Amino acid sequence: MPTKQLPTRPNLEQLKRQAQDLIEAHAAGDPRACQRLREFHPRFVHAADQFIRDARLSWSDALFAIAREYGYASWARLKARVAVPGAEADLRHHERIADPLFRHAVDLIDDGDVESLARLLDRHPDLVERHVTFEGGNYFRNPGLLAFVAENPVRHECMPPRIVEVARLLLERGAGGNRRDVEEALTLVASGRVAREAGFQRELIDLLCRYRADRKSALDAALAHGEFEAATALLAHGAAVTLPVAAALGDAAQATKSLATASPAERHLALAYATQHGRTPIVRLLLDAGEDPNRYNPVGAHAHSTPLHQAAQNGHVEVVRVLIEHGARADLKDTLWNGTALDWARHAGRDSVIRELVKGKHD
Repeated sequence: MPTKQLPTRPNLEQLKRQAQDLIEAHAAGDPRACQRLREFHPRFVHAADQFIRDARLSWSDALFAIAREYGYASWARLKARVAVPGAEADLRHHERIADPLFRHAVDLIDDGDVESLARLLDRHPDLVERHVTFEGGNYFRNPGLLAFVAENPVRHECMPPRIVEVARLLLERGAGGNRRDVEEALTLVASGRVAREAGFQRELIDLLCRYRADRKSALDAALAHGEFEAATALLAHGAAVTLPVAAALGDAAQATKSLATASPAERHLALAYATQHGRTPIVRLLLDAGEDPNRYNPVGAHAHSTPLHQAAQNGHVEVVRVLIEHGARADLKDTLWNGTALDWARHAGRDSVIRELVKGKHD
């Protein structure tokens, strides 16, 4: 789920009011409140709605969830940010780095200056072990140098011609021994459009996969963002073809084969992918097998929305029709912008979906 963006002049009392609103929505059994708590409070990350509704939600729980919803680790960290209007969270990530040596190394990465970066690492070999902390986002929170080769999050909209050489240098100088850093870089490359647009995505994936990184999280991220070329590369490197993978790729035969042994979590994710990418036969397969069309999508797969929201936004009319036939509620609102699937279709200019949804309201 994306994090919310603080206004230019954030107000602490308004944020407290949001916490109170969350408590009241939770007490009322609002499914959106359950989903927000599932996403932003570790106590509820794998909990069913009924467990969350039955749980006591304290004031500190609500404040913590609100802070996490804005991308901060705690209420205290969010308060500190609010106390400094126009603080560093409004800058691009590399502009927020306080460590001058780390910032210099990132600048050299961005320039593709392999020779100067090598000399810097000769003098300061521990740089490949350092990490920086960012707040105000839902990922890229504690990256090392290797993560900056991915240009994800987007900072410059481009990559230097020698970015693969840069990545190789960092891996050889020690980053390759940190599995967490390699897997984070692989996930960022596989899910980032700039790497693909610049023509380096496959080469970077091939390089990073040589360092024994687990392919699963990278594959999940690639499929959630529609980066099918990256998904194909990861599959070539041994990533498993599960039900969600088959659903995202539109492989109905494999989806049918995998369905019987898939876990509930895999079925949930498969429906999210199939609706997002317009895989109508697989959507029907999953709904006929009992998947709930009104359940919010799982964490990592646009969890702020339902399957109907994703199908509507992406213009998948047949999927919208199948979802409605199986009981999808068009009145459910997303947890981030408070919009229905019809609102999303209008925002995306999906006229055929708009007609389908309006027709459904009158049937």
